[in-house]
Amino acid sequence: MKKVFNLFYINLFLTGRLFVGLGICALLYLLSFFFSWVGLVPEVAFLLLILLILTDLIMLYRSSKSILAKRLSPERLSNSDENEITIHIESRYPFKVSAGIIDEIPVQFQKRDVWFKTALQPGERKLIRYNLRPVKRGEYEFGSLRVFVQSALGLVSRRFNFDQPEVLPVYPSFLQMRKYELMAISNRLNEIGIKKIRRLGQSMEFEQIKPYVAGDDVRSVNWKATARHGSLMTNFYTDEKSQQVYCVIDKSRAMKMPFDGLSLLDYAINASLVLSNIALLKEDKAGLITLSEKVGSVIPADRRHAQINRILEVLYKEKTRYLEANMEALYATVRNVIKQRSLIVFFTNFESMSALQRQLPFLKRIARYHLLLVVFFENTELKQLTEEPAKDVEGIYVKTIAEKFAYDKKLIVRELARHGIQSILTAPQNLTVNTVNRYLELKARQRI
Repeated sequence: MKKVFNLFYINLFLTGRLFVGLGICALLYLLSFFFSWVGLVPEVAFLLLILLILTDLIMLYRSSKSILAKRLSPERLSNSDENEITIHIESRYPFKVSAGIIDEIPVQFQKRDVWFKTALQPGERKLIRYNLRPVKRGEYEFGSLRVFVQSALGLVSRRFNFDQPEVLPVYPSFLQMRKYELMAISNRLNEIGIKKIRRLGQSMEFEQIKPYVAGDDVRSVNWKATARHGSLMTNFYTDEKSQQVYCVIDKSRAMKMPFDGLSLLDYAINASLVLSNIALLKEDKAGLITLSEKVGSVIPADRRHAQINRILEVLYKEKTRYLEANMEALYATVRNVIKQRSLIVFFTNFESMSALQRQLPFLKRIARYHLLLVVFFENTELKQLTEEPAKDVEGIYVKTIAEKFAYDKKLIVRELARHGIQSILTAPQNLTVNTVNRYLELKARQRI
């Protein structure tokens, strides 16, 4: 009995409407001291209020399962993307009720305003949808689902608690990967910024012999097949296949810098996942190497169906380190693991020429054996400073320093090109599109 009373007391909440009613009763009692004509009105009003409260309690507490609610969430969340969470709620009251819903989302979001208000007719079911955007990989723990119900009287509110603790892992952006995958399969990559590259020369990867169509290159006419069929036949070539594409991700302190709530490492991880998937769809082999003060994970290039899942699982666990990248260890790993000429996409960050000069000797050695593409980031906040007009002497000084750093980035691109190393200088938000663009361009130009 005591337990039942405690549950009743804990889940009972008084509303603002009840306090307004009590205030009116108190005002009537106060007036009765000064005006005799008020008479028994305060007592009648108070008794009526008590009667309404009891009626409201009976209506709300008539059953222990008058409200059913459940959170419907995906098996895992996608980092940096909007993930949809659905709340299913059902009323078993024989009258209309208003409901306020609180979902205890993970502490990583630091949000305390996930509150939804709705009205439910007798026996009605509703789905309430909202989005969460995580900006850090790892495990996210959801708490209980709490529903506060009021009748039409609205004097008290009853809370229903639905214990639904669950832990969801946040993986690298697989939603972004799927979006690009669908575009690649349907040859619509240009719709999201992927450029169409004019083919220079001709691939030597033979695919089939097909009838000649006006506009085909006459140099590819197969005269022996033409003689057999009695009509012009031409050789059809496709892009080279089974080429190796390695994503090398720098996990050192240079990749800790955040932009729009997401670290540079997470931007690189998301882009690596998309690029690896596109390479597999193009029938190339995708591999992965992670690097900090020592070499981390190494996944040899392969084109099997399970390869993208292996890469996804490894990227999920990667974290930023606080030491400088060991380029000597990277060079040794590249020489030992990668036995044929490959495209190596190195995601890193340089803030000054001196930072490049420390790594340049090893980059030149890698570029001697492979096609090396160095991807690093624009400092978008500094770029914004350079575009704003200076208002005082301090503003002139800040703008001058910002322009110097921005100019150093351009000098880094020029220095890499001088040594025959491809590079991409990109804003973090454009990283994936620019990287996939360059991969398709290099493939079309037969540089790999």
